Amino acid sequence: MKALLITPENQSIEEIQISGKEDIVRLVGYDTLESDEVGDQGDRLFFDEECFLRATPGRFQIDSLIPVSGKGVVVGVADDGATLKDVSLDCDGLRSRLKFL
Repeated sequence: MKALLITPENQSIEEIQISGKEDIVRLVGYDTLESDEVGDQGDRLFFDEECFLRATPGRFQIDSLIPVSGKGVVVGVADDGATLKDVSLDCDGLRSRLKFL
């Protein structure tokens, strides 16, 4: 399914393909995943829950969500987050709402 990978170290956003949560864990680099809702289309930002304790490189913030350190993955969800689906945002739409810190 289509997802968006945020890499603050390079200040980049790229469209990627994932098959499940195990891919998100691999991309973020840690299995302590947390997520926040991003907009009203069912998209969620997945990130390392302990990102600030680990001092991972780079930080970013989407809208008024709390800033995140390290990589993040935005993907669509259904069934109260139980099912992953294609992200509704595109790179340009996310970029307009994101700032690198």
